[in-house]
Amino acid sequence: MSIANVVRKDFKDVRRAKLVWAPAVLYTLFMLLFFWGQTQGPEPDFYQVLWGLVGIGGALLVPLTALVAAYLSIAGERESGSIKWLLGLPNSRTDVVLGKLLSRSAVVAAGLLLSFAVGVAAAAVLVPDMTFEYDEYALFAAVTVLYALAYVSVAVAISAASSSRSRAMGSAIGFFFVFNLVWNFLPVGPVQMIGFLSDEFGLEVSDSVTELIFSISPTGAYLNGILKLIMPERFNAQAGAVVTDPPFYIEGWFMVIILAAWVVVPLALGAWQFNRAELS
Repeated sequence: MSIANVVRKDFKDVRRAKLVWAPAVLYTLFMLLFFWGQTQGPEPDFYQVLWGLVGIGGALLVPLTALVAAYLSIAGERESGSIKWLLGLPNSRTDVVLGKLLSRSAVVAAGLLLSFAVGVAAAAVLVPDMTFEYDEYALFAAVTVLYALAYVSVAVAISAASSSRSRAMGSAIGFFFVFNLVWNFLPVGPVQMIGFLSDEFGLEVSDSVTELIFSISPTGAYLNGILKLIMPERFNAQAGAVVTDPPFYIEGWFMVIILAAWVVVPLALGAWQFNRAELS
């Protein structure tokens, strides 16, 4: 029952924080904007809306929602000293880490699921003539929630390994910058570096290996997962994600495994570090 006690207490605390809900509200507004945009064209395109939500809302706002919700989950209490009271109930340090993960995940998932419900209503009202693929929309929602939970896990792990609010904030910003912006969007990411080495030194790297490297980050796995599991072939061609006879490690289902690994591995490392830390 220790984990359940942590979850109940933390959920009550975090659900009242307006800063936690702000990115989710912004994501909902983006969703409404994309559905409204279909009213301006001659042929409403469900997949165009979905890809817009993945590429802009998903890749940027979903990670921010998760990081804002969880980066102070433990570090904030360590800095204030209330973590000692929480550990004296009794709760083990592992109970605290798992409880924080569950409570913050519940808040983030609730916000996103509400956004997805608003999207269904917006499609029915704004673009009733658009063919709405409910099964694929549900799969999109499930993969997006898993993507958000990966970032929640990273944020809780960072918080567990940080002794102060400033360190937790700096580490969360650094992770987002490296594993989101640099890794997948800026022209200095590992894929671009491999291309440079190939041009300068004749290094031969197959397209499938390059795609796997792109997908190692949570955002890369999310983008490729949505492309391969949901989007029509025309979107894969535009994104350059078409590989003839692809190996298993760039298939859509393997992208889901990568996201699941981002939930498990950072949390285990954060819990290990938190169990070793001296609480002053």
